[in-house]
Amino acid sequence: MKSIRAQVLEAEQNATLGTGDGERFSGYGVMGLPFSSGHVLAMRRFPVTSIGPGYTSVWLRQPTGAWTVYADAPPELSCARYFGAALEASVQSPVTVTWTGDAALTVAVADAALTWDLELEPTSISSAMTGMLTAMPESLLERKAFLGAMGAAAGPVLRAGKLGLTGSVPNGQGFRAKPRRLWFVARSSASLAGQDFGTPAPLRIQSRLGDFWIPQRGIFLIGASSYDTFDPARHLPATVRGTA
Repeated sequence: MKSIRAQVLEAEQNATLGTGDGERFSGYGVMGLPFSSGHVLAMRRFPVTSIGPGYTSVWLRQPTGAWTVYADAPPELSCARYFGAALEASVQSPVTVTWTGDAALTVAVADAALTWDLELEPTSISSAMTGMLTAMPESLLERKAFLGAMGAAAGPVLRAGKLGLTGSVPNGQGFRAKPRRLWFVARSSASLAGQDFGTPAPLRIQSRLGDFWIPQRGIFLIGASSYDTFDPARHLPATVRGTA
């Protein structure tokens, strides 16, 4: 059995854009992880996209509810393209992902003095879910009705609260999240400019960005996602709220 690190690095090296319409992404990341301080972190690493070069991003939610996305690509070519309307800020900055063990990694945004350590683990539930997901034809994961039903069923099974695998993002595009392999975050710690986030813990009220719900426990996955092709007549630009 390959280690989690080996599987992720293989996904990094062999990432390809799947079939289907719209703007497509392939890679891995942490769907989201809430902490006892009220902070929430998420990470995306897409080696390939259909809209530009690959990029890495970190999402940070403050206890006040304000979101910032740090990405090493411009906002119009990264997450703010879809989530900018709900963000307090979108910052272009180097983001690093360093594997420190077969199931451990550190994510860092040096410009923000943000450091995030994670340890991952498989469980019987995550392994069963991975087996099911890897066997599914890609065409099935393109169907919004199927993704909606799968997200509704998977949330309670994974003890992650609500999960939205399809719907609309804050900038108006429809999205489809297509996981293939997943693991749980067993342990994690993080700090921002010396402020410690405490321990992983569900929020009192689950957070979301549009129809994308942030899981109430840490889930690391390999997979793909796609969005409706940007249409300036129907969708908001990448600029964050409060900016021109």
